[in-house]
Amino acid sequence: MKNKILKISIAASFLVSVSTLNVACNNDNLEEKEYKGAFAGENFFRNEQECFFGLVGTYDVMRKYAGGFENMVTFFNAASDDFYAGGGSATDGAGIQGASSFQINSVTMPASYWKDYYQGIARANDLIQNAPKASMDENLKQRYIAEAKTLRALYYFDLLRVFGNIPLILKPFEATDDFYNVPQVAPAQVYAQIEKDLNEALPFLPMTVSGDQNGRFTKGSAKALLGKVYLYENKKAEAAAQFADVNGAPGGTSQYGYKLVANYNDLWKAGAAPSGNADPYEFTSESIIEASHSDQGKSDWAFWGQGKDEGNSICVMTAPRSYNRISQTNPANNAPDVVSGWAFNTITTDLFNFIQNDPRVNATVLNMNALKAQGKADYAPAYKDTGYFLNKFMPTSDKKSTLGVTELNYRQNYIVLRLADTYLMEAEALNGVGSRAQALLDAVRARVGLASVPVSLQAVKDERRRELAGEGHRFFDLVRWGEASTKLASKGFIAGKNEIMPIPYTELTGTILKQNPGY
Repeated sequence: MKNKILKISIAASFLVSVSTLNVACNNDNLEEKEYKGAFAGENFFRNEQECFFGLVGTYDVMRKYAGGFENMVTFFNAASDDFYAGGGSATDGAGIQGASSFQINSVTMPASYWKDYYQGIARANDLIQNAPKASMDENLKQRYIAEAKTLRALYYFDLLRVFGNIPLILKPFEATDDFYNVPQVAPAQVYAQIEKDLNEALPFLPMTVSGDQNGRFTKGSAKALLGKVYLYENKKAEAAAQFADVNGAPGGTSQYGYKLVANYNDLWKAGAAPSGNADPYEFTSESIIEASHSDQGKSDWAFWGQGKDEGNSICVMTAPRSYNRISQTNPANNAPDVVSGWAFNTITTDLFNFIQNDPRVNATVLNMNALKAQGKADYAPAYKDTGYFLNKFMPTSDKKSTLGVTELNYRQNYIVLRLADTYLMEAEALNGVGSRAQALLDAVRARVGLASVPVSLQAVKDERRRELAGEGHRFFDLVRWGEASTKLASKGFIAGKNEIMPIPYTELTGTILKQNPGY
């Protein structure tokens, strides 16, 4: 079933207005929001229920990965060498088009990538500061605070990866605070705080969760995130140690209950199993951090992308336009039951050629070229069409909703971090050498029926590209490997500039924030 946090997210939606953080608002906003971002926490967080509502509001921001048109996955897929922006035309979504061509600037950079994460940080700050005074069980209180610190660490990590030079804010704003003179700090200072938050949180997080607790942070998920943070800091020994604790024996079940699912294709399914059990494909043994989505939120165009919708937007965004399944005499030969979409994130020929002989290709790629040639389906080619579409989030009849606007209410969860990813990150942290690195690589390949290949750093990188294609990781991998300037040169990438995105114009106006180099 869906986790309890998602179930009551609407009950905590009031936190959107009272706890919004806009570090840099424009002058027009000043008159209307003198207290925006200043939340009187002493009048809330008085008991367990209020602290839980505050925690729910903090978790809600995790839907930024796949929710709304301005989601992390399609945006940074477009910035990689594996995908184009796609869409209806070269002007269909200035932000995602600019990310793909590296023509993005402070005006076309969507402000939500800054505001949404700082909103999550503001909510975490509120809870961390005010929950200690709540009248509730002390152990539960410490767990809530630990979860808020882990979420704050996650949101700061994403802000660092996207923008690089950001303010570090660790307490709620007061009405007397100066919103306009919050300085940026060195990335190393933010990384140090992320490490601190995660290490402080670990003792108070549970080993495992289940049932309506699914989706909440555990020791394993916090340690996995810490390992990823260390890897991005190039602290490979520290990263390898964290990952080893999370991963356990490669191919087996770790102490946190993590295990690779037997069937790779099951990672991309949604809906009830034939047996009638609800949501068997959510929060699997492979899932370490997972963002919940729902088809019960009745999301509508009026508030889509404002943090209130609960559907997975990647689904409709990445499906072919005007998809038409042509009936066959033998139903077994029918094309997939795909719902027409908007044709974003068309797959590059380079990725298709790289993955076409891999067992994961059909889970990753909807090959409209083949379906059309076989007379099984047709579609309307759109911008940057290659005939190859991302299949992992393809909207099919088992994922769509009968409530609200169908396009905005797909229920497939997004797995932020999964075990195959941490296996490969540990192998990378071990520099792609040694028996453990070999075993980690072998386990990922064996799951899909592939034979062992000699481990090396390049073999690990190649496996990441095949295993995680379309999940939003490739651009960040290329940047941290120092390979973006080579792999993305044909798309216009400029070294020393495009490793990070421009700070949105609205966040610069009237503030002391400085734009990133080159923008």
